Amino acid sequence: MERRPLGRTGVQVSKLCLGTMMFGDWGTKDHDESIKIIHRALDAGINVVDTADVYSQGESEVIVGKALKGRRDDIVLATKFFMPFDDDPNHRGGSRRWIMTAVENSLRRLGTDHIDLYQMHRYDPDVDLDETLGALTDLVRAGKVRYIGHSTFPASALVDAQYVAREHGRERFVTEQPTYSILTRNIENEILPLTQRYGMGVLSYSPLAGGWLSGRYRKGTDTTGPASVARQRLANRFDLSLPENQRKLDTADALRELADEAGITLIELAIAFVLRHPGITSAIIGPRTMDHLESQLAAADVELTDDVLDRIDQIVAPGVTLNPADNGWLSPSLQPSARRR
Repeated sequence: MERRPLGRTGVQVSKLCLGTMMFGDWGTKDHDESIKIIHRALDAGINVVDTADVYSQGESEVIVGKALKGRRDDIVLATKFFMPFDDDPNHRGGSRRWIMTAVENSLRRLGTDHIDLYQMHRYDPDVDLDETLGALTDLVRAGKVRYIGHSTFPASALVDAQYVAREHGRERFVTEQPTYSILTRNIENEILPLTQRYGMGVLSYSPLAGGWLSGRYRKGTDTTGPASVARQRLANRFDLSLPENQRKLDTADALRELADEAGITLIELAIAFVLRHPGITSAIIGPRTMDHLESQLAAADVELTDDVLDRIDQIVAPGVTLNPADNGWLSPSLQPSARRR
């Protein structure tokens, strides 16, 4: 599988990254089956694996650790911190106190002595970025973390983080992990131009838009079956009574017709679209089953023509996200408490 530079780090990563959110209680509960899927992905040429401490409350990290035994040195291992781990308000966020605890917990679950890419799962406007970067810098210098990155940062925070790192002599974030698909193109406005300007790697997640571009959601079919734990937490992105989600159904149908004309599957069209953008380093795929994995691996060999890309732009205009809830981050400045006098 093609390798691409991870920003300016000198590290080469596969154009597909294996995301492991669906391994554990949130998805595939059988550890042995999850490990088989991971091994198949590695055998196919994927060399970067992404997880997070919050995925199934640490279970995903445990599974990844088991799967990488004997293969750890060949893999770029990425995990994340920040999301609430339990009801304790100190077991979350970007404080030094939590980061130092979270990294030790992740190292233990992963069964490794270092994390290649340690990512802040979301921007934390309540914590000084210098505090966060100071803690992460200490982890890099201690050898517990090789590189640091962030996920779903707004443009202003991305720039601010680069400035703080330069002004205070901190390690700088070298990657961003945003959501990106044909249905969620908001990062084309500012995030991708900024990551290119700063020489950052981009590991984008949800190329299938949470299943909307997998064929699961179609007009005229029953889509009310049981939802995963992750989808239950994101009801506004899947509630078909909302007009913005109805637009996603219409768009998915149009894209399916385009894929048929191009002689490829909708899944291949969706992932190949993400990989075609020059600002994308690797697209994170998140299979729950072996069949899911095989259908997504095939996209690595698909090259979309300019005509197909132009047709996609006609269906969903560049920079547009059909349902703003899919962007993954809502500015706290838009909350009622911030707007009321």
